[in-house]
Amino acid sequence: MSNTETVDVSSLTQLCVDAFRHAGLSQENAQISSRILIEADMMGFNTHGVVRVPEYTDRLRRGGVNPSAAIDVDRRAPSLAVVDGDNGLGTVVGSKALEAALGMVTETGIAYVGCKNSNHFGALAPYALHACNAGYLLLGGTNASTTMAPWGGKEARIGNNPLCIAAPCADGAHFILDMAMSVAARGKIRAADKAGSPIPEGWALDSLGDSTTDASEALKGFLLPFGGYKGSGLAMAVDILAGVLNGARFLTDVSSWSDAPDAPSGVGHFFVLLDPGKLLGADAFAAAMDRFKDIVLTTPSAQSTGPVVLPGQREQQRRRTAIKDGVEIPRDLLDSIEQLARG
Repeated sequence: MSNTETVDVSSLTQLCVDAFRHAGLSQENAQISSRILIEADMMGFNTHGVVRVPEYTDRLRRGGVNPSAAIDVDRRAPSLAVVDGDNGLGTVVGSKALEAALGMVTETGIAYVGCKNSNHFGALAPYALHACNAGYLLLGGTNASTTMAPWGGKEARIGNNPLCIAAPCADGAHFILDMAMSVAARGKIRAADKAGSPIPEGWALDSLGDSTTDASEALKGFLLPFGGYKGSGLAMAVDILAGVLNGARFLTDVSSWSDAPDAPSGVGHFFVLLDPGKLLGADAFAAAMDRFKDIVLTTPSAQSTGPVVLPGQREQQRRRTAIKDGVEIPRDLLDSIEQLARG
């Protein structure tokens, strides 16, 4: 008997909306949050998909996240805004920030929107897909609670702060690079710990700073950044753009939702949007991206596993399949969401 079940997108959306509604969110915000999480699952970012519904609803019920947040968009200049999330659900804060950026970039050709007083807001790829479908390039990121030591250190002082760079393509198969700064996401280590499976060498260190393949010990220790000092430095750079610049918490000030679910996290996010139509021109940019893709995709493959692909290509194909066939969800997780949906 399979331990997973395939659920059509519409049914899964209704379950998640009902779960969020019972936890105190408005209908609009429940739909926003459900869309972001389900988009992540459809694209294959399962560690940032509906697996987060039980965690998010638990924090909403505990008061760690404000279900009635009065999210404020403070426009500081024609192309600049700061969003105060009022400790709202990060998926809602992030979505409203992106909508503000889309409104500004239409006028000015460039927009920066930073967020403060927010919480975990899922994967960046769903936000990037929305921006690309609207015809804009996106640079985005978020900070997070500390899970990595600065390169050369042995105490967690920096978050595994993800960065996303995305560019629209005329055929709808956009360039979407969404990456965390660790060799592997902490969510993958949590999944391995839950399954009782080891993790690969080089993913994490234990609490003493020694390499480990024990997922449980890794969760007590530190994630390793990809590329050594390069990943460590990029994590800090994202924290400056997402935290320092916005007046949000940063580095060790960001509260861990897993260690303190009753407390506000104080997470910061940012989005930068660019309008290629106001730079190169929409048609010229589309033609240039077509040529860019052709150069990359016609590269002879060095492996027998398949052809060269662009960042985001596989994820968007998974999404198209999921729209048609549904989303595969672990049975125990689906049971949990169904219970939450019944209140």
